[in-house]
This record gives sequence, structure tokens and C-alpha cells, in this order.
Amino acid sequence: MANTQGPQGNHDPAGSTQMFRAFVDEGAPQAARQAPAPAGPRIGLIVGVVAAVVIVAAVAWLALS
Repeated sequence: MANTQGPQGNHDPAGSTQMFRAFVDEGAPQAARQAPAPAGPRIGLIVGVVAAVVIVAAVAWLALS
């Protein structure tokens, strides 16, 4: 790689600052386009856990009475 100068004139022999900025600039639009995760699977998981607790409670109530 060629020797590059940083924004304040600091010597950056590897050019890592320039490469990092290119990486960040390239990744920013993609991250902004992602939609939030749907709540469907989360609600299904909650309903499943509640149903399992109700079933276990019913079995324990029948076993103890």
C-alpha cells in the first residue's frame, strides 16, 4: 500500500484509517434499509410458554388432589 496521510496530517503507513472509513461508509446505507423484526414469532413463543405453564399447573393440581 502507498503511504497515506490522515486528516490531521498524521502518518498512516497501512492506510487503515482510509480503509475503515470506506468500510463504514459502505455499510451505512445497508444497515439503514433493514426493517425491524416482525413480532409474530415472539408472540407465538410467549403463547407457547404460557400454554406449557398452564398444562403443567393442571397436571400438578390433578396429581395433588
